[in-house]
This record gives sequence, C-alpha cells and structure tokens, in this order.
Amino acid sequence: MTAARLALELAVTLRHDGHGGVADDLAGPEGLAVWLRERAAPLDRAPGPALPDEALYTAVRELRAAVRSLFARAVRPGPPSSADAHRLLPEEEALRRLNAAAALVPTVPRLGWEPGAEPAVRHHPAGSAPPADRIVAALARAALDFLTGPDLALLRACPAPRCVRYFVKDHARQEWCTPACGNRARVARHHERRREGRTGAP
Repeated sequence: MTAARLALELAVTLRHDGHGGVADDLAGPEGLAVWLRERAAPLDRAPGPALPDEALYTAVRELRAAVRSLFARAVRPGPPSSADAHRLLPEEEALRRLNAAAALVPTVPRLGWEPGAEPAVRHHPAGSAPPADRIVAALARAALDFLTGPDLALLRACPAPRCVRYFVKDHARQEWCTPACGNRARVARHHERRREGRTGAP
C-alpha cells in the first residue's frame, strides 16, 4: 500500500453497515487498535501501547473528519458522501487541522535504492517523537500526498444507494467503489423503472 492510498483507507473507515446505516471501523480505541495494527508497515509505526489512549483516538478521528471534508471538496461538482455531507468541516478548518497534524513530527528525507527498483526519497521521523504523534503525523502526510498526487483527479464518492465510501476510479468504466455497489445500484434502478411503469410516471 502506498502512503497516498493510506489516506483513502482512513477516509473509508466510515462505510455502509449492510442495514441502511453507517458503520465506523474506528469505533472506540479497540477498533482503532485493529486498524493501526493492520497498517503498521506503511505507518512506519514505532512500538506503542497495545490499546490507543483517548487522545490518539480523538486525534485520528478529527484527522479523518478533515480528510473527508477535503475529499468532499475534491469530488465537486459531484455530491459528497452522504455519511457526513451534513456535517462537513469548513474548508479552512479542515486544512488547518490537516497541516497541524502533519507538522507534529519533523521529518528528514532519506534516499533509498532497492535492487531492481528506481531510487526513491522517503521522509522519516526526526528525533524521538511520541508514538501517538508519529501515527497522526504519518496519516496526515499520507493525506497530503494523496491530495497533491495523481489519484486526486480520479477520486469519486460512490453513488450507489446507501454507500458512503470514496474511491479512486481505477478504469474508465468504473462507476462504483465495488461490484456489490454496482449490483445494488442496478437493482435500485430496475425497481425504480418498474415503479414508474406501474404509476404511469414519465
């Protein structure tokens, strides 16, 4: 997983729950612990507490709100995700929150050159910042990479009924975040056509 895609992974921790509502993969410090554990490598995560404390939990959720607000701006003129369209942060606040999180830990550039690969620069934390700050800063920098990278032009809010995810359009004919959402959208369209036929609606 690239660092930039990590930002998308953070945004889609809000998802359709399968019953008409919204599920949160970061529900409680336990949910955040599982999510972070599964992404330890792209986060360059230093050993930290097994269970995130309330401050880290709050910081990650506040960062997610900023990222989703900026994603909503990026998909215009299309509509934002319905999960938080009614409570998006003001854009200036979202930018301030994202930049402040990215600045929590200073970084230094390091050149890496693996055999058979192109040389690449990675930014590593400088000094001995607390593990929680390193996690939040790494997530924020991933969002900066995404918002300034080529995937931003391909970002979409899934238009399937009840879906609340953002996704990157990987091919020209992709309309939904997953095939399941595509099936649900087709079924909904079919039912709508049948209803219009019964009522004589145009």
